[in-house]
Amino acid sequence: MPRQGGGGLYLAVWLARCSRKIVGWDVRDTMPEDLVSEALRRALAVRQPRAGLIVHSDRGSQYTATRFKQLLLRYGARQSMSRRGNCYDNAHAKPFWSRFKAELLDDGHFPGLTEARLDISHHIAYYNAERRHSALG
Repeated sequence: MPRQGGGGLYLAVWLARCSRKIVGWDVRDTMPEDLVSEALRRALAVRQPRAGLIVHSDRGSQYTATRFKQLLLRYGARQSMSRRGNCYDNAHAKPFWSRFKAELLDDGHFPGLTEARLDISHHIAYYNAERRHSALG
């Protein structure tokens, strides 16, 4: 995500497939290995799923990192990752990203990390509770 004055911000989200709600997220001004892990930890704390949870992801290095794999193992979760060149496992998140870009990033950038966190939290609250989801009616 673009940042005012240059640079970027990085947002990781985890979406529950049945409810289509964002259940965990994190935003940072760098792309550390644990960006997606922290977002997933938050999702797991909120949802408290049973063992056997399937976690769909793409093939980025954050999703193949040792800490991420250990987090999945600790919660008894299984990772589902499509083969290289296929985007099936994270395709269900595409509608969120398109709406996020259209509804929140219409001016093209965030002033800074603090403002981004606030705006993103408001947008996710709206997305989860108020926005009509076409697949859910």
